[in-house]
Amino acid sequence: MERKNAWNTYGEEDLVQVNRIAEQYRQFISDCKTERECAARIREMAEAAGYVPLEKAVREEGSLHPGDKVYAIHKKKLAILFHIGTEPMEKGMNILGAHIDSPRLDIKQNPLYEDGEMALLETHYYGGIKKYQWAAIPLALHGTVVKKDGSTVEMAVGEQPEDPVFGISDLLIHLSSEQLQKKAAVVVEGENLNVIVGSRPLKDTEEKEKIREALLALLKGQYGIEEEDFLSAELEAVPAGTARDFGLDRSMIMGYGQDDRICAFTSLLAQLEVKDPAYTSVCLLTDKEEIGSMGATGMQSRYFENVTAEVMQLAGQYSELALRRCLQNSHMLSSDVSAAFDPNYASAFEKKNTAYLGRGMVFNKYTGSRGKSGSNDACAEYIGQLRGVMDDAGVCWQTAELGKVDQGGGGTIAYITANYGMDVIDSGVALLNMHSPWEISSKADIYEAYRGYGAFLKVRW
Repeated sequence: MERKNAWNTYGEEDLVQVNRIAEQYRQFISDCKTERECAARIREMAEAAGYVPLEKAVREEGSLHPGDKVYAIHKKKLAILFHIGTEPMEKGMNILGAHIDSPRLDIKQNPLYEDGEMALLETHYYGGIKKYQWAAIPLALHGTVVKKDGSTVEMAVGEQPEDPVFGISDLLIHLSSEQLQKKAAVVVEGENLNVIVGSRPLKDTEEKEKIREALLALLKGQYGIEEEDFLSAELEAVPAGTARDFGLDRSMIMGYGQDDRICAFTSLLAQLEVKDPAYTSVCLLTDKEEIGSMGATGMQSRYFENVTAEVMQLAGQYSELALRRCLQNSHMLSSDVSAAFDPNYASAFEKKNTAYLGRGMVFNKYTGSRGKSGSNDACAEYIGQLRGVMDDAGVCWQTAELGKVDQGGGGTIAYITANYGMDVIDSGVALLNMHSPWEISSKADIYEAYRGYGAFLKVRW
């Protein structure tokens, strides 16, 4: 069944709202290119909307009541927001879950070296990327450097017009006859993703590596960073520049990190705007999804469960059994991006079961790979309920699979929260160029996701 194009449903007032939400989103992904930057902005937006830190609620209030709003930030990389509902939490929560990490190049712990009259930084790529896409484009350096005394230096170099940019060189076409015979996976290999950062030598010195020493002197003078401080740094090379309107009609947005900040942002907006929820509404924005959701800030950690227990305790509703019932009775949208049909690569898709730009938010009953390996595979009853919720709210939506059956596949955090026994389905926004430095989304789909998430948080099951 072919779904309608959302653009065909809009009047003038709708278009004003589409552009308003799209511009807020464009600014968000332009400013927030790391999980730490996202978490910091989420804190600002939450507090502006009346949320208070969970630790403050524990320390000063000692209790939570229906209508109260609290948030928690874990290790500056994971954020959870709770808006306490009127129903007992044991009956379950309405959860919007997304991730705020994106594919990138992480600077290694011993990165700086000199070769060929240049200074370079070695990297280790994070998440699934086509490595050749990261060569010959301008890069920026973002991140945090932590010194032995615990003080930190925040860096974001390459975003302002007056800033320098960085990059990875590619072999000139004139000498590429051998390179062009290689498979795409090894045209540029991981150990060759080295970022060029300088070429000017230090004068009047006996040091052998004068360019490297010049860079170290610059880092110390400008940022107070010693070479060994790289050992405790989290620096990321990301595409430089702002997200831009895409297309002559300005109907799309091209920008870095839309997987999955497009779902994180729309989920956050819906959470901040929900009024008087019956079921406690939750916005769960995690880290590490692109590398398997492992680690203390990933979905596989116990942090979400622990914070939920603390919120229930403050609400006077905690017991171990009540916590288990709360998690099992919850409903969740695992909000992650889907692959949009690309006419340039039509053979990778099955047209009746793929997402299209402009047709609204996407529901994926299952992801996984090939024989649904690693998939959550949501139950039909839950999907039936969601169909009613979205249609009643007038939300444009579509269903999709991630390409042809034997083509490949992918995963989200859905299978992890499903381990609690809750109902969860993958939903989100379709992208072109997913996992590339510059991904493309439809403004209409951003708006419909925002509306759909808002409708979900209001549901009484």
